[in-house]
Amino acid sequence: MKALRRAVPPVLAFIGFLVVWEAIVRAANIPPYILPPPSLIGTTLVADRAILLPALWVTLTITLEGLAAATLGGVLIAILFAQWRWLERAFLPFAVILQVTPIIAIAPLLLIYCTPATAVLLCAFLVAFFPILANTTLGLASAERNLRDLFTLYGASRWQTLWLLKAPAALPFFFAGLRIGGGLALIGAIAAELTAGTQGGRTGLAFRIVEAGYRLNIPRMFAALTLVALTGIAIYAALAVLSHWALRHWHESAAETP
Repeated sequence: MKALRRAVPPVLAFIGFLVVWEAIVRAANIPPYILPPPSLIGTTLVADRAILLPALWVTLTITLEGLAAATLGGVLIAILFAQWRWLERAFLPFAVILQVTPIIAIAPLLLIYCTPATAVLLCAFLVAFFPILANTTLGLASAERNLRDLFTLYGASRWQTLWLLKAPAALPFFFAGLRIGGGLALIGAIAAELTAGTQGGRTGLAFRIVEAGYRLNIPRMFAALTLVALTGIAIYAALAVLSHWALRHWHESAAETP
């Protein structure tokens, strides 16, 4: 019931936004090739579902594959950084370089050295990788000093300290990075699809947006953008629920507020 009560204000605000949008378009008699009303976008979503839903599946598959690879790679490298700090000092700058370089600039290079399908997947991986790595590394280093000293006093091994002390302390940070990485993986997949175009072999939502633009089918562009936005919201919501489920019994960040 609490979750439903929390969802009411944003849902009402979003419905109000759509009503105002529809009223302005109708009152000003704006043609649909300039700004389609929400009702026409909804109608287009249904009418073009045979085109848009397969494209959504392609983009979603790339996003989830990129996010899974980024999660696995980010966590493994963060564990290595936590165990041997000289590794972090030596290789973290490379991750920072990849993070600060716009993915739209990296994608054309990847298309030269990789197959288009691999390049698209690598783009989704690269943008989701850094937040997971950085947050998990920070979490592993945030274990309380007194507890680390206690583990040392009782002769715990390096790996026992990692699994019994550092890993639980890092979980809230990991999930925070995962929520950020989920949205960024979708952005990376869309950016890579835009760069790859038809070379990508599979036609995702970005390709459909560009194609609709060339055809001046503006309602279909908005319909595809709506699917992209809904996909991002669904990924974030799923990861937020996963984080709450994992942390709710022991961490203050997921504790229920009265």
